[in-house]
Amino acid sequence: MMTLAQIKDSRASVWLVALFCFIALMIVTPVIPQSQEYHNFADQRNFFGVPNTLNVISNFPFLIIGVVGLILCLYGNHFSLSFQGEVWGWVFFYIGVTATAFGSAYYHLKPDDARLVWDRLPGDLKDWDSLYKLMQMTIAFTSIMAVFIIERIDEKTGTMSLFPLLMAGIVSIAYWRYFDDLRPYALVQFIPCIAIPAMTILLPAMYTHSIYWLWAAGFYLLAKLEEAADNPIYKWTHYTISGHSLKHLCAAMVPVFLTIMLSRRSIEIERQSLFEMWKVSFQTVSVDEEDRQGWFKWKYSRLTTQAEGPL
Repeated sequence: MMTLAQIKDSRASVWLVALFCFIALMIVTPVIPQSQEYHNFADQRNFFGVPNTLNVISNFPFLIIGVVGLILCLYGNHFSLSFQGEVWGWVFFYIGVTATAFGSAYYHLKPDDARLVWDRLPGDLKDWDSLYKLMQMTIAFTSIMAVFIIERIDEKTGTMSLFPLLMAGIVSIAYWRYFDDLRPYALVQFIPCIAIPAMTILLPAMYTHSIYWLWAAGFYLLAKLEEAADNPIYKWTHYTISGHSLKHLCAAMVPVFLTIMLSRRSIEIERQSLFEMWKVSFQTVSVDEEDRQGWFKWKYSRLTTQAEGPL
């Protein structure tokens, strides 16, 4: 059993290792500037006088699920959250989701660099609408990571990490804005995408219905693939809907699945990881299969004996 001092030392070691890895990555990897081609989306049709209509209105689900989640978090504790840190973490998550609806829709009305440029800043991509859009995504990512630490590792550690993680996300945006370098922002997005599914599978859960975390991660991965295939999907659908519009819809499924999880789950009495649960299920299926095969062999042997008896 680890002592309190050992636990504190191990936490400090983790943060030091993470800081060292970040510094090493910043040294050995090249600068990643924001490509201006990012603004050139496949579907630029206008309906009812709304520029880039489908890319704008496909953000509406973020508003619905964000507002619903905020209400359920703040009034009556409908999600039965156990710790105050969880409440704040989920509140920040749903604030980020709600704000994404406005920020992303505003950005897609005119996705270029013509708006409010700070001339003293280096680089080309310095428009506030893109900055605002990325800020909401960062708030959602960092807050959900803090919540996950509370659930899977330690309540105090997760609660104390909420503010530093939010600040790390904001700093990554500021770094991008001042130096036109997306590396810190990419890490803020990439690390939760790897850490959350891995921790879901390997670490014991405080609550039931952990499988919803993997569904959410799967939809986010699908959203990123659709974003990358914006033009091909637009052609495959005979210019009906683009990959970027589908990306918005799939990304909105992430808070949908997490909200369903929050509404259905309960305290896990026997804390088990998904890996342990799958392992037990696999062993049970294997035993049942062996029993079934043994039963068939026994029946076959019995029938053979009966047939040979009169002879």
